[in-house]
Amino acid sequence: MKLSQVVLGVTLALGLVAGAAAQTVMKINISTSKNSHQGVGIDVFASEVEKRTNGRYKIQTFYDGSLGGERQAMEAVQLGTQELTLTSTGPVPNFVPDTKILDVPFLFRDKAHARAVLDGPIGDELLKKFDAKGFKALAWAENGFRHMTNSKREVKEPGDLKGLKMRTMENPVHIAAYKGFGIVTTPMAFPEVFTALQQGTVDGQENPLSVIIASKFEQVQKHLSLTGHVYSPCVIVMNKAAFDKLSKADQQAFVEAAKAAAKANRARVDEDDAKGVADLRAKGMTVIENIDKAKFVQALAPVNAEFEKQFGKANLEKIRNFK
Repeated sequence: MKLSQVVLGVTLALGLVAGAAAQTVMKINISTSKNSHQGVGIDVFASEVEKRTNGRYKIQTFYDGSLGGERQAMEAVQLGTQELTLTSTGPVPNFVPDTKILDVPFLFRDKAHARAVLDGPIGDELLKKFDAKGFKALAWAENGFRHMTNSKREVKEPGDLKGLKMRTMENPVHIAAYKGFGIVTTPMAFPEVFTALQQGTVDGQENPLSVIIASKFEQVQKHLSLTGHVYSPCVIVMNKAAFDKLSKADQQAFVEAAKAAAKANRARVDEDDAKGVADLRAKGMTVIENIDKAKFVQALAPVNAEFEKQFGKANLEKIRNFK
């Protein structure tokens, strides 16, 4: 073998090593399964980041709360021990209090309204609030509208909720609202919920159809009521220092990847909503579809008065009336 060929071989080998070394690996996690609306979201995010940065960044994906629940993930991202997470807004107000307003019950008319608010100036303004808390919020995604399930009885009106022991997210707005219904609230990290329902530690829980289906809650819950009481956004967040270290072009790549992930995630929510009721009925759940939402809104009148004091009536109306 000629010397020039040896030199060429060594050079190529060194180039490959340098190329491999230049790849930066980051982690992102969710609390739900891979085959879920959130799983779709982070899978698309990972492939888009890799594609848009020509493989210089690789995103490792973790599912089913394998790196901890949503609150733990937010803490890890804030500290920088984990780079990214996709989380529901459950624990987010504990870190970014301004986001609390999104969790007010019956604030959004439908998904189109909610998405328009989050993708518009109100949503952009809220994403900026994460910066001061050690996060870079890349994009709003979603869980969808939340519904009630339980193992005790059919819930057709607010009075049926009284005394039910329900798992709630670790979210102060949700807890205040559900207490207004007479629910015995039990805040709990999501990875613990299935076992708690199975063992009867709690009677029920509330989540969008996407989460109920992905989590196989029909195995441990008999009754589903389509209350649609709260719209549940998700958000893709990154450690602020890690984001700031990226070049301007790579920052743009991460933001665009997050937007693509949110689009795929929402499409899956729409799909789950379209087939979810029939799917869960076929698996043995009783489903109450025609809920009189006005009764539920009325039951929360005292709590809503408190929310108006807390958030400002004008701020709530700005969201309610957004076109």
